[in-house]
Amino acid sequence: MITIIPEAPENVAAFNATGEVTKEDFESVVIPRVKAKVDEFKELNYLLYLDTDLNKFTMGAWLQDALLGLKNLTKWNRTAIVTDKEGVQNFTDIFSVLMPGEFKSFPKENLYNALYWCKNGDEVEA
Repeated sequence: MITIIPEAPENVAAFNATGEVTKEDFESVVIPRVKAKVDEFKELNYLLYLDTDLNKFTMGAWLQDALLGLKNLTKWNRTAIVTDKEGVQNFTDIFSVLMPGEFKSFPKENLYNALYWCKNGDEVEA
């Protein structure tokens, strides 16, 4: 299931992924929210808080996520993936070289720092 993170800054499409994630989650929650943010801000600042294992994403969800990425390829500005899974963090950091915009991984305890980075492009100073 994917839900919107309500405390996200206005210019950030932020989502929490828990349990099984399906194509319907992308169609009913992610895509409308992303479209609204791109229409309003002319760029996409995106945050995904992964509170589930990647094997919980159905094949339809992966395909929908890939199509979302391709459709808005030139609109990506900043993307944060929040997870404690080291493999996902490493993939995000490598993926950032291939995609337009900035991609960054954050550990789960740094959710608010990730939201701040998505909004402003800098991190909160410790």
